[in-house]
Amino acid sequence: MAEEDDAKIRILQSLRGKICEAKNLGPVSGPNRQRDLCTFCTISLDQEQVFRTKVLDKSVSPFYGEDFYFEIPRPFLCLSFYVYAKSVFQRDLPVGKVSIRKDDLCKYSGKEHWFSLQPVDANSEVQGKVHLEMKLNEVITENGSVGQHLLVRIIECQGLPLISGQNCDPYATVSLVGPARSDQKKTKVKKKTSNPQFEETFFFEVTRSSSYSRKSHFQVEEEDIEKLEIKVDLWNNENLAQDVFLGETRVPVKILRNDHIHKAWYLLQPKGNGSKSKSDDLGSLRLKLTYIEDTVLPSACYTPLCNLLLKSPDVKPISASAAHILGDICRERYEAVLPMVRLLLHHNRFVPFVSAVAALELDSTQEANTIFRGNSLATRCIDDMMKIVGKNYLAVTLKPVIDEICEANKTCEIDPIKLKEGDNVEVNKENLQGYVQKVFSSITQSSSSCPPLMCDVFRSLRHLACKRFPADPHVQYSAVSSFVFLRFFAVAVLSPHTFQLRPHHPDPEISRTLTLISKTIQTLGSWGSLSKKLSSFKETYMYDFFKSFQEDKCIEKVKKFLDEISSNVSKECSGLEDAVVLKEGEVQKRGQGRKRLGKKSFKKRWLRVTNRELSYHKQKGKEAMCVIGVKNIQAVEKLDESAFNRKNMFQVVHTEKPLYMQAGNCVEASEWLEVLGQVTRCNEGRLATFHPSNYTRGAWQCCKNQSNNAPGCKPCTTIMPNLQLDIDCDRETERIFSLLSSNNSKLQDMEDACASMAVYQGPQREQEEYSKFTIQEPKETFQTLKQLRNIMEELQGQHNIRNGSTAQYGSLDNPIVGKTS
Repeated sequence: MAEEDDAKIRILQSLRGKICEAKNLGPVSGPNRQRDLCTFCTISLDQEQVFRTKVLDKSVSPFYGEDFYFEIPRPFLCLSFYVYAKSVFQRDLPVGKVSIRKDDLCKYSGKEHWFSLQPVDANSEVQGKVHLEMKLNEVITENGSVGQHLLVRIIECQGLPLISGQNCDPYATVSLVGPARSDQKKTKVKKKTSNPQFEETFFFEVTRSSSYSRKSHFQVEEEDIEKLEIKVDLWNNENLAQDVFLGETRVPVKILRNDHIHKAWYLLQPKGNGSKSKSDDLGSLRLKLTYIEDTVLPSACYTPLCNLLLKSPDVKPISASAAHILGDICRERYEAVLPMVRLLLHHNRFVPFVSAVAALELDSTQEANTIFRGNSLATRCIDDMMKIVGKNYLAVTLKPVIDEICEANKTCEIDPIKLKEGDNVEVNKENLQGYVQKVFSSITQSSSSCPPLMCDVFRSLRHLACKRFPADPHVQYSAVSSFVFLRFFAVAVLSPHTFQLRPHHPDPEISRTLTLISKTIQTLGSWGSLSKKLSSFKETYMYDFFKSFQEDKCIEKVKKFLDEISSNVSKECSGLEDAVVLKEGEVQKRGQGRKRLGKKSFKKRWLRVTNRELSYHKQKGKEAMCVIGVKNIQAVEKLDESAFNRKNMFQVVHTEKPLYMQAGNCVEASEWLEVLGQVTRCNEGRLATFHPSNYTRGAWQCCKNQSNNAPGCKPCTTIMPNLQLDIDCDRETERIFSLLSSNNSKLQDMEDACASMAVYQGPQREQEEYSKFTIQEPKETFQTLKQLRNIMEELQGQHNIRNGSTAQYGSLDNPIVGKTS
């Protein structure tokens, strides 16, 4: 049973952060000159590139401003950030890199740091590990002399890098090296694999047989052993070109003296004589990183904590609930609320909880015009909910017009101080006004697309606001507009890349245009509460610009929109909205082989997924070569690497032959699976099983069934037909447990405060640390805290049991870091 539980333990990783800027970038080799540097940054897991910024023009101190977030779907050893100089006529040239070992990421978590760029050398860009078996043998030759032979067996490798996006053709050289000798032997080349199985054994003569007699006691000379080492190099066979170095490891022969058979995994290292250069001359890179690793236990371990959190909406007062306590002790950590929101969403408990915390906030709100303007638990919860639930709503409503703004790049500056020579302020004002009208119309006409859950929350907020300020006719609108306009649409317009509406941070000029549009939209959306007051604008030019909208009945449009998204009337989407691109990009697609003997090769194709269809094209912007309605997709699953000897493969099963595609990297593959899974989650014809490999040579390679139409042999990924499909409740509860554990001292302070308040009933002399907590009913809060601490102790015990044994040094999970020269 314990083995079954251990098998259910999952290590889940994610990385969030920002590539901020670089400064004083050094010159690169080649024809580029320092003044001509057009640079971009990439992120790599080991040597697999998973993220790339846009190219910035001609600056040695570029500002990138690129936010990134991705789940890390596989183990890794090193996270690297590369700065490249863009080249038109040759390969992009590396300026430098920042490499951080996984074990060191926690040192930099959550804060910005400047990192010095290190040189990039071909011999240092390595990854993977090799499994070796070694032994020293005493050998008696035919003439009776005694010698010492070394046996080296190279068993396999794992995690070798992709070469130009494809699996490599690896081979190994095994050498016995010393001051005056270098004997080298070579394995066979293994085709198209990053995990080659070699299973080859080599013998080397360590001591000369003439040095020993048959009758003498065998001894190995100390000086010989001290100076000899086994060197294993991995190479990619390039046929006509020069072979590519993949990594090496060095093992001193002396460690074999007291070991009968030495068998271990070794981490591949850079080549010892790689070029060295001064890193001070290359510049530096400012990064903000947050790496999270969750050790997720079996579901049963989380049941007590999950149940206590889900009871929160029913606790009176709400401040005594477990969910409110979590928000109270983690006020300074904005991201702390997210796992709780996701958990409540999944179990349909979000609306009653957020209604209760909103009511608590309103009790302490003295003026209607400040309603929901602070950074409270209620506003943080609703912010996170809108980002989760409203992702597709934003894409439908804003993406088309934001794409137009970014691609047309019309000048919209209206600040006299910032105008450039030759700018016409009247033309700019006309451009800006046209964009604002498009964005405003898109928003106010989008009520039918607003997710029902958002409508339920807005309806509750509106009711609570009217109850708290019955004499104010505008408060019912400001309660809703403060979220949907100020915290949702205006923020998405300002930073479209953070809401996946654009792939990159916009250029400074476009960013300025979006800032002006966002400011105007905020004020337009607030008219219901501001009652035509323009005092929100500090700038005279914005005040003058905004007056042009007063004749367009904007107030009525805003009120109508707010009424529609917060009313009790159920609205059905017309289904006539334009197709919205959810994801597009380049993939390698497996040919369908229409002819029986036709060639089935992989070709580059542009894959495009909208809310209506999946299509692939020869190139971006070209006519579709194939179109599949999303309703006809029956399954979207990973494909085993063994099917085509390629990594990052996935398949789309539909009414005809399955589509086999290869993503550019592991993160891209996960994103394609997520997007396609979301858009097809409600399909009626979804399959229960699938084949994780392909059909070739008359049989499915996974189950060996010879029928081409045989049902799948593996269960399909379970997808819930609702918005919570990507919420992993066990993981979210584990994150909450981690947050509670890291704030254990605050829980103790809160418990002490409750005990003090419950015992002493007189006027409270509030201590500073107690004032940080919301304690309305100390006895009820104390009981919840005791329950929390008991549950946390039990859960910590479960972690301790499973973390008690670490992987043995030299095992696959804990390879030896070999010697480097």
